[in-house]
Amino acid sequence: MLRYLPFLLVLALWIYAFVDCLNTPEEDVRGMPKLAWVFVILLFGEVLVGPIAWLIAGRPRRTADGAAAETPGRWIAPDDNPEFLKSLNKDDLKDDPKPE
Repeated sequence: MLRYLPFLLVLALWIYAFVDCLNTPEEDVRGMPKLAWVFVILLFGEVLVGPIAWLIAGRPRRTADGAAAETPGRWIAPDDNPEFLKSLNKDDLKDDPKPE
């Protein structure tokens, strides 16, 4: 069982890099066009060159808090959007009668 572990780790990294590349928006990809990265990952995945190159050179940069660098106009969840949270009127919540 232990002898299959390296093969499974390579396969997992290969699949992770491929799916991550496919889910990354075209404008966030660094270095080469997205289609070129897909081919590099698929062709050189077995020897780990492709997936590691994607993770180091092609993937979007992350900020200090671990989130992707935000592009303007990108959708933000309401509970993470400070402008939306400021727009909530707390007085409206006080007027709502509570069921007894």
